[in-house]
Amino acid sequence: MRATTDSQFMIKQTSIHFFWWAFLGALLCVVSSNAVFAQQARIIPRAPDIAATSYVLMDATTGDILVESNADIPLPPASLTKIMTDYVVAIELENGNISLEDEVYISVKAWQMEGSKMFIQEGTTVLLEDLVYGMVVQSGNDASVALAEHVAGSEDAFADMMNQHAEILGMENSYFINAHGMPQDQHVMSARDLSTLAQALIERFPENYEIYSVPEFTYNGIRQPNRNTLLFQDRNVDGMKTGFTEAAGYCLVASATRDGMRLIAVVMGTDSVNSRAIEAQKLLTYGFRFYETHELFTGNEVLSSNEVWSGKSNTIDIGVEDQVFITIPNNSSDELVTDLQIDELLRAPITAGDVLGQVTISFDDQVYYQGEVIALQTIERGSLIKRIMDWFTLFFMGLFS
Repeated sequence: MRATTDSQFMIKQTSIHFFWWAFLGALLCVVSSNAVFAQQARIIPRAPDIAATSYVLMDATTGDILVESNADIPLPPASLTKIMTDYVVAIELENGNISLEDEVYISVKAWQMEGSKMFIQEGTTVLLEDLVYGMVVQSGNDASVALAEHVAGSEDAFADMMNQHAEILGMENSYFINAHGMPQDQHVMSARDLSTLAQALIERFPENYEIYSVPEFTYNGIRQPNRNTLLFQDRNVDGMKTGFTEAAGYCLVASATRDGMRLIAVVMGTDSVNSRAIEAQKLLTYGFRFYETHELFTGNEVLSSNEVWSGKSNTIDIGVEDQVFITIPNNSSDELVTDLQIDELLRAPITAGDVLGQVTISFDDQVYYQGEVIALQTIERGSLIKRIMDWFTLFFMGLFS
């Protein structure tokens, strides 16, 4: 009887051990599978091969360049020039120097322009708003010259304005001779500069940017479609501009949004209308597939509450003043590492906005953000008794440490 009982006990104990080992094994498998999945989610292949002389892919929110090749080479930009013409016109509208209701006189020079046209007539007046649509949607060279002459008195003077704005934007490899983009010596733009310009226009003039999504425009009884074919092929694409000359090849700046992320793709020097759309689409697809725009800080976000000596308050909130976005690999936000370095000893008085340290955000040994952290409130000096007590406390802490 005793032997039977011992045997049953051993069998029962063995079963319990087996159960726990099986449970732990299953748990390890799950954890291991999740770890492998997480590692796989972070794999980013090399960027696709792009059949273009120069190209760039930018996160429009952060300004980060995700893909580039020959991005700083000055090249003939063809009608991509008109993005700068539009930007200058938008600034003049914002400053109140011109109005969309202005009746713009059409000169012989504007009427005689070759290449793509809006088909305005010499000696007539055209509403400025119609000229903007004709330039953006129909890529009218005649509309570009008419706008330039109305804003600056002459196209040469307008080109000087374009160059000044390019310098302000940091466009280091662009120079403008005209407002339309027909070939002229020294008239050049780089792919990086175009992405910078597109980013500035989209961010500063969102209502103006909406014109770039208009599918067609009719003027003087002539209907012309938007030349950006990606507008009709990809529902995420909502602008921007095409260009072509023999010297420039087929060029395209395209912008699209998906899941809160806006990308800007620039391709210059492709060999056909279809090619510029296909190559730009490759860049956009790659960017959306493998990257995301992540809101790192919301603005005045508290990162730490630290001890303050000799103040009316014993603690102070420390954080980042501005809203901050970064571009990171998809599904990696939970693995960002924050390194917060605060000044070792904080003494009142401290004024809101005082720099108290630095924060670094990294992932896989790559730094995605590094910036100052500040006091988020003012801490005034404490009473004389409070200051004396804190002084003695710090003195004895120093002795013992």
